[in-house]
Amino acid sequence: MSPQTLTMLEALRAGMAHMLETDDSVVLMGEDVGRSGGIFRTSTGLAQRFGGNRVIDTPLDEKGIVAHAIGMALYGLRPIVEMQFSGFIHDAFEHIMFCAARYRWASGGQYSCPLVIRSPSFGGIKGGFWHSQSAEAYFFHHGGIKVLSPSTPEDAYRMMIAAVQDPDPVLLLEPVPLYRSMSAEFETDGAPAEFGEARIVRPGADATLLAYGPIVHECERVADTLAASGGAEVEVIDLRSLMPYDVETILASVRKTGRVVIAHEAPVTMGFGAELAAVLQEKAFGYLRAPIDRVGAPDVPYHFSIGDEMYRPTASNIRAGITRVTEFAF
Repeated sequence: MSPQTLTMLEALRAGMAHMLETDDSVVLMGEDVGRSGGIFRTSTGLAQRFGGNRVIDTPLDEKGIVAHAIGMALYGLRPIVEMQFSGFIHDAFEHIMFCAARYRWASGGQYSCPLVIRSPSFGGIKGGFWHSQSAEAYFFHHGGIKVLSPSTPEDAYRMMIAAVQDPDPVLLLEPVPLYRSMSAEFETDGAPAEFGEARIVRPGADATLLAYGPIVHECERVADTLAASGGAEVEVIDLRSLMPYDVETILASVRKTGRVVIAHEAPVTMGFGAELAAVLQEKAFGYLRAPIDRVGAPDVPYHFSIGDEMYRPTASNIRAGITRVTEFAF
């Protein structure tokens, strides 16, 4: 099979198409995912190719969509559910976390709930309040669900396949700002991603920079700029899989560098960075040469009044975090 050049959006579509084609139990559900191809046109052409019984337009009712998908999953189907934006997912939180994520445990392993929730996420699209959310932290605390965050088209393709094949619920955080702005060449061979594997985007010896989603690319640019100017050599790690996450790759990097900056678009307080900082303090305390630094959003709702550039971590914010850890002295 020859490689193809696909955008992030096209890669997600290719992953869904592969699973719809190879597994008759897979269905795609959501508001306007059929005839219109979804709000971002991610599923364009799938309804025409696989039919209305496989690609299903639903009412505007996130709670009802997920509830029906859970019932379908318990009876042998593998639904892929699209939330138009992650800001709309809260209405379905009870069904996702207190039903789908717990059936395996409540039944003593007799039942599983193979369900994929596609959650278009992150800011940078001038969407404001309900359309720029980073809601991932809500889903870590209860257990029973996996959380993936692709930052490249190939990861988007392979994570989609892995998520559909998994026997339990998977939340796929799709990076809306990268849908059409990023493309890459890779083989669409149907191979799934591995859960719990981070990727070293850029090696370095002076500090470790942990990130996921679209912010990974901003971190890489900052690290490249610092190195080019004779500054710190920063190791950038794309976490990719947030639950489970790759503790060993993170620890190996921190033992080498002794300094850590964690960057994410969600608010700093109680964000995923707090979990990473706690684990590093517990497992790598003796290697740390500076306090762990977290770079994220302010502890207020995402809003038009402050703008994307004031809310999301910028190159200057990330660079300042690196400066704080590299120049720190006991």
